[in-house]
Amino acid sequence: MKPKIVIRSYRLEEAKALMYIFYNTIHKVNIKDYTLEQVDAWAPKENLKIEDWQERFKKSNPIVAIVDEKIVGFAEFGSDGYIDCFYIHHEWIGKEIGTALMKEIFLRAKKNNIKRIFVDVSITAKPFFEKKGFMVLSKQTIIRKGVELTNYQMEKRFL
Repeated sequence: MKPKIVIRSYRLEEAKALMYIFYNTIHKVNIKDYTLEQVDAWAPKENLKIEDWQERFKKSNPIVAIVDEKIVGFAEFGSDGYIDCFYIHHEWIGKEIGTALMKEIFLRAKKNNIKRIFVDVSITAKPFFEKKGFMVLSKQTIIRKGVELTNYQMEKRFL
């Protein structure tokens, strides 16, 4: 049975849940495509400071996915069309959460006449974004805390 997924805007008291989804997804899911050194550089434990995340989310106003009153994913989608964060709780990967969030992003893009959505995605997330119609613009090597990580700049255009 498909879970009932509710998509809505973030609430201030949810910063901690989103922070841990970010951290745990990287450490439990992305670890299959990156080394421990890379995931530690990407999502270091010392960055788990709730005040910093609250400040970030105040500005970015994420979209959250909820199942049975539990946050199971989130995305940050800017007015310029950039998806900054797109993370699904590690126990909910492959259960339509990402699809529901992406559908909401597409609706918001259409509503705001955004013709191009762009994103920098991990090796792990690349197949998902390709299935949603995103095209690879370039393979990139980025540096986090002195450690190289590979990701992909991708975009989806609308007519």
